[in-house]
Amino acid sequence: MTATLLLVLMVVVLLALRVNLVAILLTFGAAIHLIWGDGVLTYIVEDMWIAIDKEVLLSIPLFLLCGSVMGRGDIARRLIAVMKAVTAPLPGGMAVATILTCGVFAAISGSSAVTLIAVGSIAYPALIAQGYSKPFSLGALSAGGTLGVIIPPSIPMILYGIVTETSIVDLFTAGIIPGILLMSLLTGYTLFRNRDLPRAAFSLSELSAALKEGTWSLLMPVILLGGIYSGYFSPTESAAVALGYALIVEMLIHRELAFTDLKEIAIDTTTMMGSLFPVLAIALSVNLLLTTHSVPAALTDWISGFIDSKITFLLAINILLLLVGCVMDMASAILILSPILLALGRAYDIDPVHLGIIMTVNLEIGLLTPPVGINLIVSMTAFKEKFSLIVKGVIPFIAIMIIGLLAISFIPELSLYLIRS
Repeated sequence: MTATLLLVLMVVVLLALRVNLVAILLTFGAAIHLIWGDGVLTYIVEDMWIAIDKEVLLSIPLFLLCGSVMGRGDIARRLIAVMKAVTAPLPGGMAVATILTCGVFAAISGSSAVTLIAVGSIAYPALIAQGYSKPFSLGALSAGGTLGVIIPPSIPMILYGIVTETSIVDLFTAGIIPGILLMSLLTGYTLFRNRDLPRAAFSLSELSAALKEGTWSLLMPVILLGGIYSGYFSPTESAAVALGYALIVEMLIHRELAFTDLKEIAIDTTTMMGSLFPVLAIALSVNLLLTTHSVPAALTDWISGFIDSKITFLLAINILLLLVGCVMDMASAILILSPILLALGRAYDIDPVHLGIIMTVNLEIGLLTPPVGINLIVSMTAFKEKFSLIVKGVIPFIAIMIIGLLAISFIPELSLYLIRS
């Protein structure tokens, strides 16, 4: 147990010193081999190969490519037009349309940053032009963009499923109701906040024109999610179908994407994968070592001596994950913490799928919390606004999302109902 605590302390110190994550994981893996294993450090490379030899990993670059294609194309603009026509009579209709568009776009791209950039580049100027304040507009877009990680398909859920060997289809299914809940809470706050803004009249002709232009965009989540939940597509196949569909729509139907654009899209996606896959390979290798040497079990026994109830444990992991989200990116947090939290969760009879949703929502909120909230940085870069102004805008949305998090944490049926029914 002493050795386990020393390893945990070592990782905490290295993280505090802002050491590169790959170096931390390699050091951690080597220490495990030296303390519990046979001391042959070359086995780390062999473990890395075994860990990443999974077909489902192919879905990650495919979804990223799909999101990049749609971000450069015209799908986001057409979705916003449809939602704007539907919500025009509501107070704050344009803001509501923005939230709903983020939700629909999230069901296609699986990525928070892609959702924020694609929708925000069109919606932000429109929101400002219609009289919404800058802090509110930035907060709504940054918070709406986070829906990309909870509404399936979701790249963080794929990572969690791979690391913990949990069914990715079950995770996708479990994310539907929590995703709708969070989107509804954000929409409800938006309606309340903008209740005094002037409303537009509903126009059937405007809606008809928007639907005519947006038909192919609206069909995409239907085809993608319908294929997954009907059993026709595996997660990897669904990613390939999504990419193929996006290319056909943007290049041949909308004609908003040129063949020459594909080179830059491929380079951008490769760059993202180049930073993610080394971390993923080493983290999976370390997780394999930890499991082999019963480190999670030992840590579970130790922590169980301090936490005596399921409610206390749920409160503790929520606080932990909210704090982790402030200083660590989502992928790294999932890869490092998932196996340990899974072992702890089982000790308190928490379903692995439910735990995955709790973890995803916590880290979703982490996308909005300084100092390293990715959506804050993306918003600052994309909209050329001050970091402090964006933080001011997201604070009310964070509070709303924490309410949703508590409901999701303490009402397991919100996550598990569709799986069990």
